[in-house]
Amino acid sequence: MSDPQLKRILGNKDVLALAFGAMIGWGWVVTAGLWITEAGSLGAILAFLIGGLLVVLVGLTYAELTAALPLAGGELVFSYKAMGRVASFVTTWAVILGYVSVVAFEAVALPTVFEYLVPNYSQGYLYTVADWDVTATWAGVGMVGSILITWINYRGVKLSTSVNVILTLLILLAGVLLITGSTAAGNMQNMEPFFEKGTAGLLTVVIMTPFMFVGFDVIPQAAEEINLPRRRIGQLLIISVLMAVVWYVAIIFGVSRVLNPSEIAGSNLVTADAMAKAFGGSQLMGNVLVLGGIGGILTSWIGFFIGGSRAIYALARGGMLPKFLGELHPKYQTPHKAILLIGVISTLAPLLGRPALEWLVDAGGLGLVVAWLMVAVSFVVLRKKEPDLKRPFYLRNGKLIGWAAIIMSVGIGVLYMPGMPSALIWPYEWLIVGVWAVLGFVFYKITIKKYGAKSADEKMKKEIDRVL
Repeated sequence: MSDPQLKRILGNKDVLALAFGAMIGWGWVVTAGLWITEAGSLGAILAFLIGGLLVVLVGLTYAELTAALPLAGGELVFSYKAMGRVASFVTTWAVILGYVSVVAFEAVALPTVFEYLVPNYSQGYLYTVADWDVTATWAGVGMVGSILITWINYRGVKLSTSVNVILTLLILLAGVLLITGSTAAGNMQNMEPFFEKGTAGLLTVVIMTPFMFVGFDVIPQAAEEINLPRRRIGQLLIISVLMAVVWYVAIIFGVSRVLNPSEIAGSNLVTADAMAKAFGGSQLMGNVLVLGGIGGILTSWIGFFIGGSRAIYALARGGMLPKFLGELHPKYQTPHKAILLIGVISTLAPLLGRPALEWLVDAGGLGLVVAWLMVAVSFVVLRKKEPDLKRPFYLRNGKLIGWAAIIMSVGIGVLYMPGMPSALIWPYEWLIVGVWAVLGFVFYKITIKKYGAKSADEKMKKEIDRVL
């Protein structure tokens, strides 16, 4: 009897909605005002173009490698094939930090957005975190939402992606209304100042962009569940990245064109207030935007549950995490124990309060940049090490693209370091990164000691041989 496998059932619209919905799901609703306040209107647009260039370059390397090695836990497979077991664990553990940070972020973002629809619902003071009061009802909304999303993912990838397609259409509708309304009702004067806080402001927003663009890399995580030609998988990945770049630039332009700096500074949810003002102060239209935002939160939440659980599943299947995390549900064919693990983290996240939004963005962003750097290095190494590897999505000038992705990843990674104007905040953000690194080291050492390095290598080679 053959080992249980993930179901190969995802088509074009499923894959595109999964990646695009994950990338644009939430940040444009909750943090668009912060981008404009930190860097100015054109500064924020420039920051996203810089971040978008990095993601396009890295996305191209992902597209070629995913089409060549379509296995769950894409980064794990790419880096193992190029650099071996330890490098593959570091790469995958870093990307899991990014995914889990997004999932936890959504659990905090949901009650933040919900407050726009039901003002003053936050009741039942519990305690204070970083000068912000956590209440029972506020945390409760995030925790209930987390339990629901965990259940959807537990029940199977087809249910998850079907919900994602519907919600992505809702996001697009809300976003298009905002952009068209702001074009008609706004003016260029509101966009001043075009640049704020100089280079420091620009770099502060640049380091947020990896976290905003993460989502295209969910495609390689779900590669074994995609029922499409390999070349098509690579094409959809790049299409989703380009769509996200256009989306973010358009949202920043729309918001800054409608709201002036003082209105942005006084708003708790600038996108909703911009929508309302663009349509003559209509609270109804503001609520439409919020519903789109909630849809975005859910698409991103679902997408990164899929990505994170498949990455954990792949590590366990490859003998680098405890075996139970690599088990598939006998009925739903999902890595249910990995899903439940992420669900627990997500459900606890609202207890950190709203300040956790920024901490999770920055700490998760660093993890993603590390993973993207390792994938770009893997790309360059495999071009030299495995010249005859079948590459259905082959990049012309691939070596140049690979090195450009490496250089940009290193450049943006440096911005997170101490001494930089956009460095991670001590102690909160460095604590998240440090605890995650220690957990990874402990889990890896315990698993390898129990099952053996040779066993892990044999499992990884067996999986890779399945698709070669």
